[in-house]
Amino acid sequence: MKAAVLTAPGQPLAIETLMIDKPGPHEVLIRTAACGLCHSDLHFLEGTYPQALPAVPGHEAAGIVEAVGSEVRTVKVGDAVVTCLSAFCGHCEFCVSGRMSLCPGGDTRRASDAPSRLSRPDGSPVAQMLNLSAFAEQMLVHEHACVAIDPDMPLDRAAVIGCAVTTGAGTIFNTCKLTPGETVAVVGCGGVGLATINAAKIAGAGRIIAADPVPEKRELAKKLGATDVVDAFAEDAAAQIVEMTKGGVDHAIEAVGRAASASLAVSALRRGGTATILGMHPPAEKVGLSAIDLLTGKKLQGALMGGNRFPVDIPRLVDFYLRGLLDLDSIIAETIPLEAVNDGFEKMKRGDAARSVIVFG
Repeated sequence: MKAAVLTAPGQPLAIETLMIDKPGPHEVLIRTAACGLCHSDLHFLEGTYPQALPAVPGHEAAGIVEAVGSEVRTVKVGDAVVTCLSAFCGHCEFCVSGRMSLCPGGDTRRASDAPSRLSRPDGSPVAQMLNLSAFAEQMLVHEHACVAIDPDMPLDRAAVIGCAVTTGAGTIFNTCKLTPGETVAVVGCGGVGLATINAAKIAGAGRIIAADPVPEKRELAKKLGATDVVDAFAEDAAAQIVEMTKGGVDHAIEAVGRAASASLAVSALRRGGTATILGMHPPAEKVGLSAIDLLTGKKLQGALMGGNRFPVDIPRLVDFYLRGLLDLDSIIAETIPLEAVNDGFEKMKRGDAARSVIVFG
């Protein structure tokens, strides 16, 4: 199969022919239909986050099940599926207490002495990134890393649900538990931020303020449900948000991964408000509240993949799209072939477009 391989940080992805193993007892072989380009991938490509190399990136995907292992019970051959990087074991403390997105997922990976799921023709192993490796014509994953969806769902749209939409919408529905009428500010209008805005609209937020330095993204945010927009690079951005909401927002959600964006989110809060950090900040970076913030009841939290329970959440998000509530068409800027993956990441670095999605044959 063809796959895009990362051989060294900062280097372009190379299109190679790789071998993929047969499914083990709890594994699923998927013919990849589409995969979104996520900013999280870029962090690994640039070496900001460590990763064993060579590896195949890509984690926001949808496809069709081609084969299943002997113990697989959740999907079958021919099913349309969405994959998710928060693979869960089903029996650890986090899973049994309903926090599946926090599961370490050790049982979903192959043992260190087992054959690699991916390899080069000479037999040398190729690492799976985030347990998926979706920049490839096929994926071999644990059954708890995918979920069957309505076959009427277009798979190029379904792909972005696997990360951006699950993260953004999950943050609104699961982590923030937004109450209708509450005010929301979203800092960063990439794929995750736009999905957050759209979900806030679905959840009945009273006011949704989008903060982004790119005018085109601010306009797109309005299309997806933002009631107001602010230039995130303006010196008085936080003051503008506080003024238009007469005291600040109930929820401020950072979806960029920059210290300045996190600071803006905290500064936009009202008394008792909550800032939620979604962006992948550099590992050593710290985000915090001042003593005055704490005295006024402000709260700061993180959210891994939107606190999702993806076997339940993803089919519901698919249903939202099919019923015309979730606007995935506006989130996706373009579809591209696998060979254009490096160009897609260059566009991402420029920051002037929403989601690019690789579509396979």
